[in-house]
Amino acid sequence: MTTDMVAELMRQLMKEALILAAPLLIAAAALSFVLSLLQTLTSLQEQSLTTVPRLAAVALILLAGMPWFLKRMAAYTLLLLGDLRRYLG
Repeated sequence: MTTDMVAELMRQLMKEALILAAPLLIAAAALSFVLSLLQTLTSLQEQSLTTVPRLAAVALILLAGMPWFLKRMAAYTLLLLGDLRRYLG
């Protein structure tokens, strides 16, 4: 396996990881911004006020997007295993 092949594998892996993590990270960041703004406007500084809704939103997105996440990971795995001979030989 050459360094070019390793670099290509890592590029594909990082791309897939970014695509899979993006919906969760964007939702958590947007919700955190909105909740922080709400806390600032109402002068409530309760830490659980931001943590619990953010965890609930991430859990809901994980549950709703699980078929898409699994399909995407399975497609990447099949692609990787299909080219295994090229990487090992």
